[in-house]
Amino acid sequence: MTAKFVLGIDLGTTNSVLSYAVLDAEVADVKVFDIPQLVAAGTTESRTALPSFAYLATEQEGRDGALSLPWTDSRSFAVGEYARRRAAEAPDRTVGAAKSWLCHQRVERRQPILPWNAPDDVGKISPVEASQRYLEHLVAAWENAFPDAPVADQQVVLTVPASFDPVARELTREAAIAAGLPRDFVLLEEPQAALYAWLATTGDRWRKMLKVGETVLVCDIGGGTTDLTLVRVTEEAGTLSLERVAVGNHLLVGGDNMDLTLAHVVATEFEKKGVELDPWQSVSLWHSCRAAKESLLSVDGPEKQSISVLGRGSKLIGGTVSVEVDRASVSNLLVDGFLPKCSAADRPQKQRASGFQEIGLPFESDPGITRHLAAFLAAHGNSADGSVFPTHVLFNGGVLKSDALRSRLLDVMRGWCQGQQETDPLEGVHDLDHAVSRGAAYYGWAKDQGGVRIRGGVARSYYVGIETAGLAIPGAPRPLRALCVVPFGMEEGTQCDVPSGQVGLVLGEPVQFRFFSSAVRKDDRPGDVLKAWDEGELIETVPLEATLPADADVEDAYVPVTFQSRVTELGMLELWCVGANTPGRWKLEFSVREETES
Repeated sequence: MTAKFVLGIDLGTTNSVLSYAVLDAEVADVKVFDIPQLVAAGTTESRTALPSFAYLATEQEGRDGALSLPWTDSRSFAVGEYARRRAAEAPDRTVGAAKSWLCHQRVERRQPILPWNAPDDVGKISPVEASQRYLEHLVAAWENAFPDAPVADQQVVLTVPASFDPVARELTREAAIAAGLPRDFVLLEEPQAALYAWLATTGDRWRKMLKVGETVLVCDIGGGTTDLTLVRVTEEAGTLSLERVAVGNHLLVGGDNMDLTLAHVVATEFEKKGVELDPWQSVSLWHSCRAAKESLLSVDGPEKQSISVLGRGSKLIGGTVSVEVDRASVSNLLVDGFLPKCSAADRPQKQRASGFQEIGLPFESDPGITRHLAAFLAAHGNSADGSVFPTHVLFNGGVLKSDALRSRLLDVMRGWCQGQQETDPLEGVHDLDHAVSRGAAYYGWAKDQGGVRIRGGVARSYYVGIETAGLAIPGAPRPLRALCVVPFGMEEGTQCDVPSGQVGLVLGEPVQFRFFSSAVRKDDRPGDVLKAWDEGELIETVPLEATLPADADVEDAYVPVTFQSRVTELGMLELWCVGANTPGRWKLEFSVREETES
């Protein structure tokens, strides 16, 4: 069946959105899809966003049909608005921030670990399964509304953070295909999608608004993460074009951290009233503060709002305890705490690590997003034309709907310019909640119709570790060299032979493979060998333990090979070991590696 629509899906940390456009339309008319979902037990309403929460129901709730939807009679779980509301009342049965867990390398992301630290009587699910359930809901809702246009037959663009490593991308792909998306769906980086939404709004006017050599910072502060991307305006065949030139680290600081900060302040107010919250109430308070923050910081938000949690003590059973917070104090708390005034030379403050740490999401120790931004620009801002700071900034993410937060961020950046052109905001996109999804749909339409495209490729250079030959020394490992096998910017759907000398590959016995990546070494080419590197230049993956089978035609268990690298259409990285003197070929997939800082 020929695709009729292009679907743009923003699988967000806090909310998921689906937008769509007719493919053969002369003009991209992108619409946001209204998603039917439970808002209360037995009550279904349509909303433009599906909160990325999953509520794992009790057996009784699953049997009585209270979680039924138009396309299914009974379920043992709920996703969306009802699940988010249940998060405040039953946090030990509610999954949130699955997307952040999806890129957390210190847990088994395919294993049922969520809700984290839930009691044993709660049937847990994995971060991959949680993501799959959100996507399944979107697929079912779409097909209920458009039965003649099944999702598997449409063109689908699914967004991921620009900072997602190959592991997180692969896990997202697994969840998407299991949920019913077509196998040839496209992964698009969220900051690029946000910029596509701006391009869709401005039309051809963008060519008059931007000049060759200028740089756009896409600053995306969402519910769970902060994503930073630099896009340079270039010229190709006499026409302006856009090129993504830098991507920041995956920063786990965003709206969730703000909710926790507000919860801490409110908990202190409860203590002043003689109410000490237990762990269950503290988690419930976190979710209640999320709703209060969104309400108070909205354009037409109230001046004050009451925050309540259900009573748990003997004097409070069946009742609630409440504290009132005001708009001005919440705004000041979050602006100064998360977007502090700082210089361009400031850097995130590192705390001395404790020898024992509770396993959980690796939130940034320094919540000052402006300091993280300063570090990002210092690492990536020096371009060939000598500019240091971006000439334009595009704000995205639900957090930046707040005028106070946007103004502070812009003021800090303008203070860094030091006589250069001041950073100006790109105006035009007012609906930040749906911009990524709308941009994804527009990208799919533009790709089909030959519209403007942002060039990018892979956001990091990748290396394989090669142990040098030499005499063994007790207690000392052999020196390691890093061979570049995938250069920064290598386009999806391409492959290259890696020029290098022959390397010995061990077959038929357990061995360890070491891989590295770098977001800052952008000039390394395939075949370049690093004998040493500065701290932080290379990030090492968790070593891969594997036994590669010997080919039937290969007698020796130690064979010389050369390398061939490939980037798939979804941005997955493959490294092929090609026999230099034999016909054997062995594949190592970066997509199953997990990264930790070396």
